[in-house]
Amino acid sequence: MTDKRVLIVAEDLKNRLEAPDWVAVDCRFAHADPGAGRRSYVEQHIPGAVFLDLDEDLAGPVTTESGRHPLPDVNTISTALSSLGIGNSSKVVVYDSGNGAIAARAWWLLRWLGLNDVLVLDGGFSRWCALGLPTSATLPRRPAQGFTPAVRSERVLTTDELALDVFAGHSLRLLDAREAVRFRGEQEPLDPVAGHVPGAQNLWFGRFVHRDGTWLPLEERSALLRDVLGNEPDRPWSVMCGSGVTACHLAISGIEAGFREPRLYVGSWSEWIRDPGRPIGAGEC
Repeated sequence: MTDKRVLIVAEDLKNRLEAPDWVAVDCRFAHADPGAGRRSYVEQHIPGAVFLDLDEDLAGPVTTESGRHPLPDVNTISTALSSLGIGNSSKVVVYDSGNGAIAARAWWLLRWLGLNDVLVLDGGFSRWCALGLPTSATLPRRPAQGFTPAVRSERVLTTDELALDVFAGHSLRLLDAREAVRFRGEQEPLDPVAGHVPGAQNLWFGRFVHRDGTWLPLEERSALLRDVLGNEPDRPWSVMCGSGVTACHLAISGIEAGFREPRLYVGSWSEWIRDPGRPIGAGEC
């Protein structure tokens, strides 16, 4: 795998399922029904796939200061990966229901922990099924692996860093992946306060995928990013959203388009608003 390749199509994954070092990870999740993803996995999944839950595995406990999906405890998630048969040399493909919103978080988190070979299934489980590819209800029993984390803390943007930057004049380039109506403060279905971090720019992750959940061609995704970031691929940038999940979607397109890897504001909007003293922007940026 090359560093810039992130997406894999279902046809390619099918040909690799029997390889012992390849692991498919199902991370389907529904905010309205947090248990639905695991139930769907038990009923039907890609053969041999293991399961990681957004709330239980890909995030840690919520605190009075954190956002809705803080980072998990490193030892806890590392033990979980080992028990699922994921080791440091594993080649992992993550998938969700379709558009990659949840799979992107799994992709980012596994790489934050030190895994190098992590891909995202283009179109997710929906496209897999649409192609008539095989599914299974059998829960796999993969041999446990030894996973040793090598945390890449430099890939995280903290609230303290961001707050300093906001008060100092916005030197950071920060893209917010939420829908425009949430960014502008017109609607907020998930968090108690609407608006955005002052200085952030809005680029909704949903613009990067087709209606069927497959991703746009790379040249189209690159153009969307260049419209906001300019043609400066080596200049630092960061991504955020509501809780550090869909922001990872922008990071994937950025890497594939040749931009340097952005930092993730893990706490995102749901953490920023924990302190009423932090400023809030509204309207277009």
